[in-house]
Amino acid sequence: MAGKKAPIVTLTPAPTLDRTYFVKNLVEGGVNRAERVGEELAGKGINVSRGLHLAGIPAPGIVPIGNADPGVLERTGSGFLTPLWVEGTLRVSTTVVEYDGPTTKINESPRPLNQKDWDAVVALTEKTVKHNEAEWLVVAGAHPDIVETGTVIDLHPLFDRMHALGVKVVLDTSGPALRYWAQQGKATVMKPNAHELAECVGRDLNTIGDVIDAARELNDWGVNCVMASLGVDGIIAVTKTHAIHAYTAPVKVINTVGAGDSTIAGFLSAVTSHPAGPTDFGVGFDVAEGIAAAVQWGAAKVQQPTSGLQSIDNLVEATVELIPDASRLLGEPAKA
Repeated sequence: MAGKKAPIVTLTPAPTLDRTYFVKNLVEGGVNRAERVGEELAGKGINVSRGLHLAGIPAPGIVPIGNADPGVLERTGSGFLTPLWVEGTLRVSTTVVEYDGPTTKINESPRPLNQKDWDAVVALTEKTVKHNEAEWLVVAGAHPDIVETGTVIDLHPLFDRMHALGVKVVLDTSGPALRYWAQQGKATVMKPNAHELAECVGRDLNTIGDVIDAARELNDWGVNCVMASLGVDGIIAVTKTHAIHAYTAPVKVINTVGAGDSTIAGFLSAVTSHPAGPTDFGVGFDVAEGIAAAVQWGAAKVQQPTSGLQSIDNLVEATVELIPDASRLLGEPAKA
């Protein structure tokens, strides 16, 4: 892919070194021995870039990385990333995968950034987007604080620069940042899961119709498309005028970490190939093609042990409903 322009650039404001421990018959509160340990440089945007590279789609990933571990890119096979080296260490996230059992994840809080470093991240992101003539920017993951002020990073300059370039922005975050940026209405696409969406609008979601109504609130704030991931119920994509439901048959779940990032990668792999079509609904990309690929890639990811997608071979078939059954109960209701 050398020399090939990239239609997508990703930004991970708070990358992490993911260590995954695979155990059998986990004893809570006891001493356990891992059968295998994996290590990856991860974070939502990084996972999106890694997934897109599997499909032959170059997607350089911008990451501020602590310079205390200069060998991390080579050690984790992350040469597709564009690092901005900053003072300090990488945060570490620990995942415990119990065979035929649940996945437990413990994330360190994001490392704070100096204001000059955050300004440099924004400038490097803009430079990379311009150089590649990219059409999409993905901003994904937790938002670190600024050292000097103790306040969270400000995305307004980034959104303004992308708007001036005509670049569509996918924003994937959670908690107070999700609600704040949803209300700002600057993102083209936002991808909350059901629980994040319920928290964002302040009410429980029990049916497909509840999800559509909640997503429409974000549409009213200015978000063109809300891609709500619903676990076993697939994905609902909602615009101001339409809602589309996509899902696959049940699959064996091994590790759910990174599934949402894989859905974004799948979505972008499709919409960059189908920028418009009969189901673009005026948003400038084919929504149905996008979420069909999204659920396929998400289903592939949960069947794999790592936090990043390893393969997109043998994707399962996706079912797409252009008119969802609003009365259908969610398999996993979401509490606000």
